[in-house]
Amino acid sequence: MKAVRRFTVRAGLPDPLADLGVLATNLRWTWHPPTQDLFADVDRDIWAAVGGDPLHLLAQVPAERLERLAADPGFLARVGEVADDLRRYLGEPRWYQRHDTGGNGGRLPASIAYFSMEFGVTEALPNYSGGLGVLAGDHLKAASDLGVPLIGVGLLYRSGYFRQSLSLDGWQVEHYPVIDPNGLPLDPLTEPSGAPILVHVAMPGGRVLRARIWRAQVGRVPLLLLDSDIEENAEDLRGVTDRLYGGDQDHRIRQEILAGVGGVRAVRTYCELTGTPQPEVFHTNEGHAGFLGLERLREHVSGQGLDFDQALSAVRAGTVFTTHTPVPAGIDRFPVDLVQHYFGDGTLLPGIDLRRVLALGAEENPGMFNMAHMGLRLAQRANGVSRLHGAVSRDMFGGLWPGFDTDEVPISSVTNGVHGPTWAAREMTEVIGDPTDEGYAGVDASVSDARLWELRGTLRRRLVDEVRKRVRAAWLQRGASALELGWTDTVFDPDVLTVGFARRVPTYKRLTLMLRDAERLRALLLHPQRPVQLVVAGKSHPADDGGKALIQQIVRFADDAGVRHRIVFLPDYDMNMARYLYWGCDVWLNNPMRPLEACGTSGMKAALNGGLNLSIRDGWWDEFYDGSNGWAIPTADGINDPVRRDDLEAAALYELLGSQVAPLYYDRDGSGVPTQWMAMVRHTLSSLGPQIQATRMVGEYVESAYAPAAAAGALAQADDFRVARDLADYRGRLFGAWQRVRVVDCELAIEDNHSPVIGEIVRVNATVDLAGLAPGDVEVQAVIGRVGDTDELSDVVTAVMQPTEGGRYTTELALPHAGALGVTARVLPRHGLLATPAELGKVVLA
Repeated sequence: MKAVRRFTVRAGLPDPLADLGVLATNLRWTWHPPTQDLFADVDRDIWAAVGGDPLHLLAQVPAERLERLAADPGFLARVGEVADDLRRYLGEPRWYQRHDTGGNGGRLPASIAYFSMEFGVTEALPNYSGGLGVLAGDHLKAASDLGVPLIGVGLLYRSGYFRQSLSLDGWQVEHYPVIDPNGLPLDPLTEPSGAPILVHVAMPGGRVLRARIWRAQVGRVPLLLLDSDIEENAEDLRGVTDRLYGGDQDHRIRQEILAGVGGVRAVRTYCELTGTPQPEVFHTNEGHAGFLGLERLREHVSGQGLDFDQALSAVRAGTVFTTHTPVPAGIDRFPVDLVQHYFGDGTLLPGIDLRRVLALGAEENPGMFNMAHMGLRLAQRANGVSRLHGAVSRDMFGGLWPGFDTDEVPISSVTNGVHGPTWAAREMTEVIGDPTDEGYAGVDASVSDARLWELRGTLRRRLVDEVRKRVRAAWLQRGASALELGWTDTVFDPDVLTVGFARRVPTYKRLTLMLRDAERLRALLLHPQRPVQLVVAGKSHPADDGGKALIQQIVRFADDAGVRHRIVFLPDYDMNMARYLYWGCDVWLNNPMRPLEACGTSGMKAALNGGLNLSIRDGWWDEFYDGSNGWAIPTADGINDPVRRDDLEAAALYELLGSQVAPLYYDRDGSGVPTQWMAMVRHTLSSLGPQIQATRMVGEYVESAYAPAAAAGALAQADDFRVARDLADYRGRLFGAWQRVRVVDCELAIEDNHSPVIGEIVRVNATVDLAGLAPGDVEVQAVIGRVGDTDELSDVVTAVMQPTEGGRYTTELALPHAGALGVTARVLPRHGLLATPAELGKVVLA
């Protein structure tokens, strides 16, 4: 028999243990060891069986056990101590409350809304697929630790992403478990009467999509998740939030409309209900939730009486957009007629002209609507997620700012970080200290190499035990008999160099690069003196048969009886498995096609545990590799043939593993400690530990994005949106005149006509026709730089020119280089609410 309906009954706790319920539903327990220890001591066997999930633990502990604990003074004292610690954590001033923006024109916002399509906070809340979601979860945790007043917004997926298993021939098989929100660390948002609060979003044909709001509490940060699986919806609308990244484009655009438009409405409702300040800044994490900007436009048009351009000025000022996509193929794009279908009748966004909506998402293909382009056009501040990715993004999206050099495109970078308390093994933190602590100076000299090596061995043995358990379970699931699986008891060796590779499986991450020369890999795995063992994990998107074929190649190689004790593929990669890998692997392998890895944070998590990175210089590794914290796999730059490039880079990988990595690992002193290896481990822990923290990342967002966006947003809305209205009027005047603005002439004045020398001060003069614009409407700049055969300038320096009379402008500047130089002048827009002169994408060159 099958149940016709699922439901979850939460545990009833004796009154003295009521605080256990509070501790179980605030997800701070996921990174707070004393809380985890408290729950483990309720019943250690059940705690292990439920994977360390407090709610499931409390649901399964016998009532008699709870009654005994309720009468245990020692246990009650511990409950009170941990609960008091949580209350202090939630209420005390933290970094943000003590922070001063330093008078740089920013102001600390009282509330920030952070939108993402997935949040990987814990495996107990399976609402993520991979790196983007885990990054979002780490962002919330770090914001909580710093006291940043963030509100997370996303969707609740009733089947999560998917559970992965393997068929007998190694093909990925997906399973979609049904998840009951009542069994998750969530509370419904309700009216004071107890009635659930619903968000309403208009759909074509007079229909309405309704969504319930669930709240997860991530330390100090509320996370609002919208759920369409309610009886008030028609059957097809109930399925909008059925699974993450599933369905066709029609299903996807409904999800993104609910996340963006419905998400803003959910935040408004939550703030009104709880007295939380309304967000001053909206952070769009990737383009999926970009429709939030359209809802905010509607709010200003309908509620404040602004026209579209005035509303756009106000919305842009307070919006931050983060792109995680280094390739155009990774951007969400919808057919224009699909966007017209959902926005065309005006019921979803009353008062908003469809033509203006379509213009926000316009791209080179007139038939497609580009979510990243809309996100950039609706945000005054935008960033990539590593220094290299910022440069890639400026190049990829440079067409939105024609006439500007790539390095002038207004997309900055904030390199991702990881939440150390979540990902660092407790034993490691206890020995080396907490890199997030103020004054952390690296691994103390009193911690010997032998002690660190012993700790690394403990973590590696824990991984080996987990590998053996999971390999056996995977083979049983594939249809093997327990009688033929005795070999799984000896899979992996706790004394062998252990390399990890785990991530999503799109083509550019090159899961199978290690198989380019299978015999050479086999020789590395089976080397008689310096063997290597390799643990691989990852999920392919259900619709990506190419990715599934890559997994199958790895699985078939790992199934070979000759190497299966040295290489394994572990199915169903999730946060729980990831911890064992990050803790126990000696080396973390990453070999994407450069520069297609936006950041990639898995290697950061390994580094927190003393793992050394062996990686292509892409994403975060490109800026943090220093020659002593791991190895950089050489890249075959300039080779356009992907097959030859893979061959060359795979050969470089084998060479590094065989001639540098393995020999260093097995080079031991008299006490069996690899001293040179441990010097690299010590350096990694000391130098990378503080830099790769999510608290560093969130602090940078506060300084470079949130504070200036809050100041700009407040300025735009002051005096009944006077500045926003003024900016809209300015844009209208500027755009009307811009085609007629021109630089009439530009000259370099050198006294005595001598040959100048580097550093000499020279004068640049120009004549500019402003076509009726006032001198204060523009900024005229002199530009000097190196010049080549085509007269293109590079390595330029600029200086603002001052008006004199009759359209004349002049300035002085020092010659920046020796050799052949060129000079020009250009005209840029200037307004107090513009973040950069390039913001409007307008420039007139001489």
